[in-house]
Amino acid sequence: MKILIGQPKRENNLEQLENEVENNPTVDIVLFPEGYFHQDNIQKVCNLAKSNNTIIVTGYKDDNNKDRVSIVNSLGELILERAKTPEDAKLYTLSNIKENGVNIGYLLCVEIFKGLEGLVKNDDIDIIFNPIGVGMFSEAQFEEWTNEARKIAIDQRAMIIGASHADGSYRNCGFSIPIAYCFDKNGQEILISKNDVRTRILDTKRKSVDIIENSLI
Repeated sequence: MKILIGQPKRENNLEQLENEVENNPTVDIVLFPEGYFHQDNIQKVCNLAKSNNTIIVTGYKDDNNKDRVSIVNSLGELILERAKTPEDAKLYTLSNIKENGVNIGYLLCVEIFKGLEGLVKNDDIDIIFNPIGVGMFSEAQFEEWTNEARKIAIDQRAMIIGASHADGSYRNCGFSIPIAYCFDKNGQEILISKNDVRTRILDTKRKSVDIIENSLI
């Protein structure tokens, strides 16, 4: 399976997503960050997935500017959609779904810190996606985040992949470390990237990563 890991700049349209999907027809899944698009564009995302036979994993903002989960399958169907879990609540379900024989888990941004307790144990889970909003606000947070991801990969015996936007800082603190990562089911590093927002294509079988130069607009 080939998974495109994109780190776009925040935008009001879908230009960067459209560019990645249409110019990389061999990928099976496209991962974009939390809150990438607005609720008004749901149908456009569904149409894009269907016309390119690609699963799109990301997150969107609703009309109240709240973050929500989004997975669209290759038939253009929104197959996983829910609110983001509040910081003081247990992880919302449904947080995993099976599509085309692949059991997909989902943790939206800081939900990763609920993953060890909140994800239902599932021996068949293959990949856990972690769309992230903006970058890390410190080197310490970067280390904490990737270490938590590694623990979840080992606990669930599943590959875990995350990516943030290329720009923007947490609550406008003025500091941002864009992040992308991937650990295999044994917690072994396949990708850890910071301050490098180039698009990557992950081959899950070979556990290899190819960089696509200048692919994002």
